[in-house]
Amino acid sequence: MADYKAIIWDFGGVITSSPFEAFNRYEAAQNLPENFIRGINATNPDTNAWARFERSDIDAAEFDSAFRSEALAAGHDVPGRDVLALLAGDIRPEIVAVLDGLKARNYRLACITNNVKTGNDDAPNPGMAREPKKAAQVADVMARFELVIESSVEGVRKPDPAIYQLACNKLELNANACVFLDDLGINLKPARAMGMGTVKVLSAAQAIADLAALLGHDVP
Repeated sequence: MADYKAIIWDFGGVITSSPFEAFNRYEAAQNLPENFIRGINATNPDTNAWARFERSDIDAAEFDSAFRSEALAAGHDVPGRDVLALLAGDIRPEIVAVLDGLKARNYRLACITNNVKTGNDDAPNPGMAREPKKAAQVADVMARFELVIESSVEGVRKPDPAIYQLACNKLELNANACVFLDDLGINLKPARAMGMGTVKVLSAAQAIADLAALLGHDVP
C-alpha cells in the first residue's frame, strides 16, 4: 500500500457537478448535436479558444468571439458567453465531507484547476460561480486547501505535466506521495505517468469508493 501524504483535487466535475450535464441541456434546448460543445473544446486542444482562455492568453470578450468562430466552422452558432454561463456546477456535499474527513486524518489537501478569469475584477474563480451565494460556497470549499493551482494564474493547464510538477514542488512532495482526482482521463494520464495515484471521477459515490480503496481505509 502506497504511503500517500497529499490528495490533490480537480474542481469542476469533481467537487462540483459536471458542467457537461449543463452543456447537454443547452444543446438539447438549442437543437444542437449532443456533445457539440465538448467536441469544439476537444478540437486543437492546446490552441483552441478554450485552451487560450484557461491560460489567460485571451479575455472573456475575446473568448466569446473566438469560440463562436470555432462553433460556426463546425456548423452551428454558439457564442462563447453562452458556454461560460453553463460552467458553474453545484457543490457536492458528500465530497466536502470527504475533504473534512481527510483533513482530520492529517492528509494534505490541494487543488489543480483549469479555470478562467471572470468577474469585474478579472479575479480567478475555480468554481466559475457568478452568483454571490454560489461564489461564497466555492470560497468556503477552497479555504480547505493549503494549495490551489489555477491555470489562469500560472499560464499552464492540465494535461501539461508542468502543472502537476508545480504542485509537487510547492507541496515539497514526490509524485508518488500524492493522489490526484479528475473527471477527465486525459488529465489523469500525465499524473499517473509521474507516479501519482489517480482516481477518475464518474460520480461522487464511485469516486469516494475508489479513493477509499486506494488509501486503504474508509473516507467519510
